Amino acid sequence: MTLDTRYKGIFFMLLAALGFSVMGGSAKLLKGSFNAGQLVFYRNVIGLFVLMAAFLIKPPVNKGVRLRLLVFRGLMGTTALYTLLYCILHIPLGTAMTYNLTSALFIAVFSFLLFREYHGRIVLLAVLLGFAGMLLIYKPAIHFPWYYHAAGLLSGITSALAYLAVGRLNKYYDARIIVLAFVGMGVLIPAVFMCVRSIANIPPDDVFFVEWRWPQGKEWGPVLSMGLAALFGQYFVTRAYGADNAGIVSAIGYANIVFSVFIGMALGDAFPDLMSLAGIICIIGSGVIIALEKKKTKIS
Repeated sequence: MTLDTRYKGIFFMLLAALGFSVMGGSAKLLKGSFNAGQLVFYRNVIGLFVLMAAFLIKPPVNKGVRLRLLVFRGLMGTTALYTLLYCILHIPLGTAMTYNLTSALFIAVFSFLLFREYHGRIVLLAVLLGFAGMLLIYKPAIHFPWYYHAAGLLSGITSALAYLAVGRLNKYYDARIIVLAFVGMGVLIPAVFMCVRSIANIPPDDVFFVEWRWPQGKEWGPVLSMGLAALFGQYFVTRAYGADNAGIVSAIGYANIVFSVFIGMALGDAFPDLMSLAGIICIIGSGVIIALEKKKTKIS
């Protein structure tokens, strides 16, 4: 692995972390105006239009076909987005992003369960450290309903499954096609739910059976910022995970939590208390250890 390749992956992941943090901050600004299902739709429809324009300028070049895996990546990514945005609207931004980034723990767990990939006792201890961190975050935030925490965990689990799929799809598809599977599914699923609600006259809820609503006036700014920042982050995280021998980029992704804590504070969130902060540090440390150990295993 050359230094250039290593730094390229790190740079891509820092850009991705910044993009996702700005997306979260923009979604936070829309609290009270839109619910999670509506934000999923707008976040992805903006990305879809940008991708279509990009394909017209430079058509994608693919090396194979893995359609079922591509659809699976879209479904898991969309589920992760639903649960992440739901959390962003109801709990502090840094905590929501921390739950989402537990994906590194679940990647280690699923890699062992599905592919029998075992990276040693250090990784196992790091996974336990990460789960301890989740308990520390949960305990001081017990005044939040349990389903906010359940949504946060589901966000981490489905993100892990999506990233496992991305790692295998990078060999066959242009990065923009992998992103298209995500944003396309993220437009289709909420659109279907909205149509079913309208036809069957189902009462609207906060997540799936949502009402159609156009942004009004100043709402357009955060809506456009959310969609463009998310596409920016998704593109660069796909590029980062596709970088040759760049396992360390997974650790760099935890910059997302730092960015999100400060963006959340700027928008009115309190700074994490000592127990929450300890939990965040445990999860960051766990992810960094896992990334470095996997990198060391690959090199050896």
